[in-house]
Amino acid sequence: MENVTVPHTTSSPNRVPLVGSARTPVPGATRKVAAPPDERISVTVVLRRRDTSDLAHQLELLAKTPPAQRQHLSHSELEAAHGAHPDDIQRVTSFAQAHGLTVERIHAGARTVVLSGSVASFNAAFQVDLAHYEHPDFTYRGRTGPLHIPVALQDVVVAVLGLDNRPQARTHFRIHTDHRALAAAQTSYTPPEIARLYNFPSGVDCSDQCIAIIELGGGYQPETLQSYFSQLGLPAPNVTAVCVDGGANQPTGDASGPDGEVCLDIEVAAAVAPGVRTVVYFAPNTDAGFLNAISSAIHDTTHKPSVISISWGGPESDWTEQAMNAMNAAFQDAAALGITVCCASGDNGSTDNVEDGKLHVDFPASSPYALACGGTRLTTTADGQIAAEVVWNDGARGGASGGGVSDVFALPAWQQNAGVPPSANPGGHVGRGVPDVAGDADPATGYQVLVDGQSLVIGGTSAVAPLWAGLIAIANHQLGRSVGYLNPVLYGLPSNVGAFRDITTGDNDVDAPNGPYRAQSGWDACTGLGSPNGQALIDALAQNAQHPVQPNH
Repeated sequence: MENVTVPHTTSSPNRVPLVGSARTPVPGATRKVAAPPDERISVTVVLRRRDTSDLAHQLELLAKTPPAQRQHLSHSELEAAHGAHPDDIQRVTSFAQAHGLTVERIHAGARTVVLSGSVASFNAAFQVDLAHYEHPDFTYRGRTGPLHIPVALQDVVVAVLGLDNRPQARTHFRIHTDHRALAAAQTSYTPPEIARLYNFPSGVDCSDQCIAIIELGGGYQPETLQSYFSQLGLPAPNVTAVCVDGGANQPTGDASGPDGEVCLDIEVAAAVAPGVRTVVYFAPNTDAGFLNAISSAIHDTTHKPSVISISWGGPESDWTEQAMNAMNAAFQDAAALGITVCCASGDNGSTDNVEDGKLHVDFPASSPYALACGGTRLTTTADGQIAAEVVWNDGARGGASGGGVSDVFALPAWQQNAGVPPSANPGGHVGRGVPDVAGDADPATGYQVLVDGQSLVIGGTSAVAPLWAGLIAIANHQLGRSVGYLNPVLYGLPSNVGAFRDITTGDNDVDAPNGPYRAQSGWDACTGLGSPNGQALIDALAQNAQHPVQPNH
């Protein structure tokens, strides 16, 4: 969490700080000038759930129920039982009008109210001092200290996002620079080859499934996708772009930029789950944009995705508490609706690229309602079988599987018998262990993809999230229903069903060998439960329908 600093304005007697809203400048950034008073901006206000709701308790019960016996809520049922109360919406609307702000849209199910107005109006409404900050790599509109809201709204408003528009997340992919030599040596793989190695069912038609992909920049060129899938001998996928908060499918032409992320995600997911409908939600790379993209996917009653793939994230320490709580609550909505959320665990090992001498995990992968996806190095024999699989760790420059123990989220009930250690940080926080599962992520044994017309080999845990999303889409297709909130089920599977390839070699300390988190038999903070044995996992999920979910194996 960020430290609270003294705000530029003085709170009035009828105002209180919004819990978890404090911001500090991005390290290395300097305040340059006050934001122009007449600059127009939009802000997302997140409201509490209805007073009578107890969604977390319902999800605990859901976690103990086999997938085939689960009764997921419809979107209308979720909104009616756990959405924003009309009275709360009216309170926020009245507050906005009193401060000269315009209500742009209301989504009761997602519990969000989007407001627009001038910087001057927002400064007054939330008692902040918005300014423009300059960093060596970017500029942003920012603030310091907490937001302040009327006492009458302190139990109504749980987050106000978008006032500060700093880049909130980063991609988790890595391009192998010597991709031509790799391809010649056959040390890289097409996504279908990876699927075969991991025993994904073949000959499936996932046209009844939809995968949502969240992107915070870049884009794809339809002709590139056509060419790529033609090379694979597969039909071109059904890909739809959805624009959120002004985001759009805007390829930059730079394969090493966000285009690499977008194309990797689409090509992996659609290639391993043939026929799947793929919907890409483009939004600005801000806390508000990230949340609204996820909410748009979760509450999309047109495309109705059953799986969401997220390859963007950042260290928990880079987030405000209010933003993490809002996104975690959105993932609860997904669980209630039967949607599985797959998140990359990060590419910078146990520190997550934070240089404070401590260990960090990546968010949103650290949400207990997300399936956190770590990375391995996968090598094969001459006849195309798996020869070895170890933790991906190429050191500080080459990257490593993100993983460790959350400093924010408590240890979930379904991880209590998995052997998650206390955090190696001072204080030994007992928290949610990351990741849950893994897959090939080392760029040296990476995925052959096509980005902006350029053939590349790409790795990173960004590839693992869509890989698992594709597998889950296949499972949903074969089982005839969505598995949804999968974590409790996976941790409850007996080890003898062979659903995972247990990774027992390596660590994810990027600075020195023998770090605090090492691969071991069973769950570990480098590769979770392991990489998938696809058909065995789906068979186990089908068998699991006949038995209650146990806490752990």
